[in-house]
Amino acid sequence: MKWSELCIHTTNEAIEPISNILHENGASGLVIEDAMDLVREHTSTFGEVYELDPEQYPDEGVYIKAYLPINSFLGETVEEIKQAINNLMLYDIDLGRNQITLSEVHEEEWATAWKKYYKPVKISKKITIKPTWEAYQPVDTDEMIIELDPGMAFGTGTHPTTVLSIQALEQFLKENDTVIDVGSGSGVLSITAALLGANHVYAYDLDDVAVNSTVLNAKVNNVEMKITAKQKNLLDHVTVEADLIVSNILAEIIVRFVEKAWSQLKPGGHFITSGITQAKKQFVKQHLEQQGFEIIQSNELEDWVSLVARKPSYE
Repeated sequence: MKWSELCIHTTNEAIEPISNILHENGASGLVIEDAMDLVREHTSTFGEVYELDPEQYPDEGVYIKAYLPINSFLGETVEEIKQAINNLMLYDIDLGRNQITLSEVHEEEWATAWKKYYKPVKISKKITIKPTWEAYQPVDTDEMIIELDPGMAFGTGTHPTTVLSIQALEQFLKENDTVIDVGSGSGVLSITAALLGANHVYAYDLDDVAVNSTVLNAKVNNVEMKITAKQKNLLDHVTVEADLIVSNILAEIIVRFVEKAWSQLKPGGHFITSGITQAKKQFVKQHLEQQGFEIIQSNELEDWVSLVARKPSYE
């Protein structure tokens, strides 16, 4: 089968919403080529250094590459993708150059190309994420290994927003907590919570493919009995009372369910939010505080922010 590679030159801020658009339009395989990768250190926990080819990277911003089957609907699909991306400007999302190019590739090329970008990475003090096809031996006795197979539909779990979320979970999740993961994606945060000792995790995502991915990855990591994955729009019709809610999605989406998060959290519970750009930090912080949350921690990694909010206890 012949495939078309769709390459979008955009910004780091636009990665997640554009990735969602591509997935919704049937794209397979997702590769992110970030210009900043060329100046970051790339030493793994093994001491290996991965050399990157500057010719494959943009001079600024990021390339998002996805793959569409070449058929009679390709033209219409590409136009729908372009329109949906342009509509992101209505949400004040910086699209950068927003240049889209199309080229033809063969199946064997895209089927494996994205995997070369995915290596074991130590995310926090205890958590290391590795792809299912990579061998890895724990370095520390208390190290927890999460195996992920994103199935070419989701991220690898190493994006700064995910790293911030995992680090916050490690700090604030208590043993036997009930946890809600809003926008579960591949299920990496749900799996992290389960491994860190949560009593049960409720993983919600609007995308049924994400729900299936969470179920699959939960089984791979032997925590399927601790995770309930369901298709839901944010926290609509959710009645579970949680000790902790975590959500790694866009700032504009987070503020839409702050009130519902408040009502589903037990007094003293924590609301971990990520996926927030520096420019949207005050926007989210204001909504959280207006609802009554206390901001107890703000963490930053590269251009991303994670806010940890607490619902006051009533004694």
